[in-house]
Amino acid sequence: MASVRKDHVAFQHPEWQRKGFRCVKSCLYDSLRPNSLSYFMISSFVHVICRRMQRLKGVRHMATSAIKQAVSELTVPVPWGEMRGKVWGPDHGRPVLCLHGWSDNCSTFNTLIPILPKECRYVAVDLPGHGLSSHRPPGVFYSFPTYVSDVRRLVEALQWKRFSIIGHSMGGNVAGMFSALYPEMVDSVVMLDSFGFFPFDPKQLADVMKQGVDGMLQYEQKRDERTERVYTYDKAFERLRAANPTLSEQSAHILLERGLAEVDGGVVFSRDLRINLKNIVRYTLEQCLAMQSNIKASVLLILADEGFGRIFDEPEQVEFSTTLLQTYRDKNHTVVKVPGDHHIHLNSPEVVAPFVCDFLQSNVLSD
Repeated sequence: MASVRKDHVAFQHPEWQRKGFRCVKSCLYDSLRPNSLSYFMISSFVHVICRRMQRLKGVRHMATSAIKQAVSELTVPVPWGEMRGKVWGPDHGRPVLCLHGWSDNCSTFNTLIPILPKECRYVAVDLPGHGLSSHRPPGVFYSFPTYVSDVRRLVEALQWKRFSIIGHSMGGNVAGMFSALYPEMVDSVVMLDSFGFFPFDPKQLADVMKQGVDGMLQYEQKRDERTERVYTYDKAFERLRAANPTLSEQSAHILLERGLAEVDGGVVFSRDLRINLKNIVRYTLEQCLAMQSNIKASVLLILADEGFGRIFDEPEQVEFSTTLLQTYRDKNHTVVKVPGDHHIHLNSPEVVAPFVCDFLQSNVLSD
């Protein structure tokens, strides 16, 4: 069974409401050990919020429904540990599962969910090997079928029979495969800068599978010799932004909330390094189209004009993406393009929220 712990967002702290940022900043810092992860996280969080508040002329109280919304922490036992996540919305709201992209975590939905319909119950999960969730057992690969099995475990624990899915990037591909394998369970699917499937050229399959297997063996052989690199919070922040240049400063701080673990001398990234290994489970365009045809849910694709699609610039890749998108359109699904980059849903959620809200209202909440 899943366990849910109620946690309210920081804006509901009574000292914050009564005396403002300076008082709370002082209270928080005084209670934290200098140079700890919590200290750096609070420092960065307050810094970002203060800068945003300075831009809000004439606003004295932070009293919007989004800010006042309660957030709960979710824990679901799995055979190798636990899956963690966050929950927004009423206990009996229409269930919506939110799946993050590769190397991200469930905080990727922190800015979007508060401006989506309040009638829904949103569960955003850290997929195994990401965020606060347990890493997979030794010797086990990360692949789309295993992520699908993770989702199946999760919804079983939540006792959901039917639900909707919002997936970003890799999470959109997991959503696509799950919706194809369990079409009777999914009402609607929103894919954020994702095609729902990732076709692969079969001529390259042997080489990629070999790289994945060799990479796992090399990882295991060097595991005892490897020491995790320890960072200060600022250096970890710099590294994340260097690897993800489209992330805004605020977005990077948000992802680091669950993307770091505190150790002696600083912090380390919490993700499993094995997620960087080559994925050995690949699918041809024909296989992807066969699975795509099995989806019964309504589908909304929101693609960023400077996002994931730009990776598909080789002729065969352009053919793959064009074919997938046309098949969605032929089945009367919705495909829209918005200005922005791969993390547009996190950097500028107001750009994608109207499309998602209309889609959920029409396909989920109108019943």
